[in-house]
Amino acid sequence: MKAAVVHPGGSIKYETVADPTIQDSTDAIIKVTSTAICGSDLHVYNGSIPQLRPMVMGHEFMGIVEEVGHSVKNLKVGDRVIVPFPLACGHCFFCDHQAPGHCENSNPEHYGPEGALLTEKGGAMFGYTDLYGGYDGGQAEYARVPFADFGPRVVPENLTDDQALFLTDIFPTGYTGIDWAEVSGGETVLIFGAGPVGIMAAKSAWLRGAGRVIIVDTVQYRLDKAIKTANAEGILWEEGDGKNVIDYIRSITNNRGADVCIEAVGFEPDRGLIDRAKAVINFEKGSSKVLEACMSAVRRNGKISVMGVYIGTYDNFPVGQFFDKGLTIRGGQAPVHKHIDTLLNYVVEGKVVLDDIITHRLPLSDVEHAYHIFRQKEEDCVKVVLKP
Repeated sequence: MKAAVVHPGGSIKYETVADPTIQDSTDAIIKVTSTAICGSDLHVYNGSIPQLRPMVMGHEFMGIVEEVGHSVKNLKVGDRVIVPFPLACGHCFFCDHQAPGHCENSNPEHYGPEGALLTEKGGAMFGYTDLYGGYDGGQAEYARVPFADFGPRVVPENLTDDQALFLTDIFPTGYTGIDWAEVSGGETVLIFGAGPVGIMAAKSAWLRGAGRVIIVDTVQYRLDKAIKTANAEGILWEEGDGKNVIDYIRSITNNRGADVCIEAVGFEPDRGLIDRAKAVINFEKGSSKVLEACMSAVRRNGKISVMGVYIGTYDNFPVGQFFDKGLTIRGGQAPVHKHIDTLLNYVVEGKVVLDDIITHRLPLSDVEHAYHIFRQKEEDCVKVVLKP
């Protein structure tokens, strides 16, 4: 089959690889009909999260069931399904506690309680390095889906691929940030990052009754897309530490700050020379500056949800500010399995539209170009959907 394969050193190639096969009785083989590039894929593409052997990329995908293992009871050949990005067994301690991203059985080689950068990680993800299980992803013609009775959901016939695809990751991820922050009505929600997850967080904030939704980004075209698709206000982050954003949010909240901040950027934000030099001196991967901006912009006793990826440690992190302001901070991989059925119903009922963020629909054979424009923010690229 053909697939998008990441290689050490930061390249994606459209290559021929072996077809996936049933390896366990709980597996299914999916013929991929749509897949997408996620912002977190860029961390692997850039080499920031290391992968030392070629691997098929992609954790946002859906398709048609081609084959099932003999233990699979909830799926049959011909079913059209969406596939949550975390691999989870469905019966361990964490799966039983609705935390599939911490599944104890999906990542046996690198799983552990420490959560260290290069040794002990959580549960597995599709197409996201050997550290996270080593499973080939869905930017391919076919994909093997382990634990097939627990993860995939059958898609109603009246939904197109474009309408359903983002239930695999970015919509549940954005929604999780709002859910963790316990948005229940009337809150001012400030979202850092006008990429796909930030936009989905804004859509989710409205679903949960937010009173005001504001998105911050460094790129005007991304803000324009967020304003249009999520009915949000937009603020352009100026050079430096984002003081203009913090000053503005305080000016509209009686000098308190936002009730909720969503961090949808992660450890590789746009950075200047000084910030990059600091990271080198302190042996840091990327920067925590967006999370620190959230801590300044949120009100006392406010809530912060960290949906952007972080992988290391950071010097001079403002723990005193966290303590003095009495903040609640939650982060991690979204528990897609927990929310996917509710969110699918929102889409079916027309309460939310997901496909309006798509800016590029390309054949999988154009994957090298697709990754390039997504990373470099060229051609006003916000979200790419690939067709095998």
